[in-house]
Amino acid sequence: MDVSNVEWRKARRSTNNGGNCVELASFPGTVAVRDSKDPDGPKLLVSRREFRRLAEVIKSI
Repeated sequence: MDVSNVEWRKARRSTNNGGNCVELASFPGTVAVRDSKDPDGPKLLVSRREFRRLAEVIKSI
């Protein structure tokens, strides 16, 4: 999946803590996740369902 022309946004809960942020991009049925400090680095692609589950788990910690 080509993620070179997508609009990335910082996660709502990210703060101004020196760039330690997660960025997200949305595709039909898919969410891409990357480290804002390394925008050319690896991206994690997950289904929307998997992303919702990941967010639920993180919130419960």
